Amino acid sequence: EETDARQCDFPSVYTQQWVKVSEMRYGENPHQSAAYYRDEGAASGLAHAYQLQGKALSFNNVADADAAWECVNAFSAPACVIVKHGNPCGVACDVSLALAYQKAFETDPTSAFGGIIAFNRMLDVSTAEAIIKQQFVEVILAPSVAEGVDSVVAGRKNVRLLTATEDQRLGRPMLKTISGGLLIQSNDDALVDEAAMEVVTTRQPTDDERDDLHFAWIVAKYVKSNAIVYAKDARTVGVGAGQMSRVDSCRIAAQKARDMAEKHGWPAPHTNGSVVASDAFFPFADGLFTAIEAGAKAVIQPGGSMRNGEVI
Repeated sequence: EETDARQCDFPSVYTQQWVKVSEMRYGENPHQSAAYYRDEGAASGLAHAYQLQGKALSFNNVADADAAWECVNAFSAPACVIVKHGNPCGVACDVSLALAYQKAFETDPTSAFGGIIAFNRMLDVSTAEAIIKQQFVEVILAPSVAEGVDSVVAGRKNVRLLTATEDQRLGRPMLKTISGGLLIQSNDDALVDEAAMEVVTTRQPTDDERDDLHFAWIVAKYVKSNAIVYAKDARTVGVGAGQMSRVDSCRIAAQKARDMAEKHGWPAPHTNGSVVASDAFFPFADGLFTAIEAGAKAVIQPGGSMRNGEVI
């Protein structure tokens, strides 16, 4: 009987130690107790972040900040990621953090309220001022902060301001507890292989569409399945997450874009001329029809459903 070579990475007995950082007021819900532990074998990442100000981090703050930090460090250009309840609700790259933040915020301001905001560059004063002026935020996270940022954020004494080093979890396993056991898998550190991408339609994507497809594909990795990400000009314009059916994720993301257009009086939603990324294949054509109706012009997906021909 053949043995999957990947199984050789997993020991017959698995043990690991963590050191308690602190006990928390409560866990995911107020009736749950919780504590925060650090892997002393890792010298970087969120667990080794330094808190400059603000009240103690909550269980949900830490979980969302980790999601935001992992996502924002996937980009090389100046980037902003806003996370709420474990999902990016706005992501953008631009020449400055201020522009990236504003574009990320505009994806879904309602969800951004009370969110966690992460940057992959030193946080500057103008960006900090824009955040404090525009929205309620739980956590702001960056590799470092410029002089004067602490004074800007100090006006909101409950806002947690953190600095952290880039996530270095490559090669470290991912753990998930179950009733009476533990699931262990290798870390999801796969990158986009441009050479492996196959265009299966007659029309080739434009260079701008390729760039946006690459951007949307990265974001989709950090959105809970079923994940749908509409993107245009290196910014998210609609995100659908965690739905039981993929078509519903398509619809929710498109509706959010329509709501933003109506709120701001835009002539059309930003999904017009966008691209869309799906974290798994479209099982039916209905999700694509929804994306087409929303104005998407190109799609990236793994492919391979039983109805692959129909989907294409």
